[in-house]
Amino acid sequence: MNSLEELKQQLVDGIRMLENIGHIDFNGHFSVRIPETELILINSAEASRSSLTIENIITIDLKGNLIEGTGRPPNEFPLHTQIYKRRQDVQAISHTHPRWSTLFTIAKMPLRPVIIQGAVLGTIPVFSKSHSISNIEIADELAEKLEDNHITLLKSHGAVITGYSIVETFVRSVFLEENAQRQYMASQLGYAHSLEDDEIVSMSKFIWQPRNIQKVWDYHLSKLK
Repeated sequence: MNSLEELKQQLVDGIRMLENIGHIDFNGHFSVRIPETELILINSAEASRSSLTIENIITIDLKGNLIEGTGRPPNEFPLHTQIYKRRQDVQAISHTHPRWSTLFTIAKMPLRPVIIQGAVLGTIPVFSKSHSISNIEIADELAEKLEDNHITLLKSHGAVITGYSIVETFVRSVFLEENAQRQYMASQLGYAHSLEDDEIVSMSKFIWQPRNIQKVWDYHLSKLK
């Protein structure tokens, strides 16, 4: 990413694509670290996710203070800041409200890797409190639940997805919902069988490569444009 404006535009694209595929609606947020700073970019609370522009991206610090831009951060900004404080490897975070994945938390059924894209998801813990993650205390609990994983589901609420980049984080959201939908649909026919352990290892290495990750991003970006 060559400039701050380009990083903002990529974040805008990611948010609009998440809205376009139904992972967020009038709520939901996506953030990214500004490299070599203690600041993050995030969409403002008031902005429409479907018509977002870079003017709707604000800069906040890790205490939630507005540093640059117009508007206020989402109420759940602690969800982002507390994970960033704990996880130096995380560069981007999305909070989505996915339909299929959330069903599994409501039914208290484990989400398992049933398609090859599901092999890359890793362990998916479930945060058992059905609350808005809008204060430091509950955000700290969530960050602790996430541990070293890239995804956690929020009971009857949504998902938190992290990555080393905006692109990675978006693609994880896509794979999470694809896997959840296929698991649910297969369960209507009978038992939805998980991938075998050796399949998970081999498929995750095969799929989670830069060219494959970028291909998913480019596909959804072309539909948005």
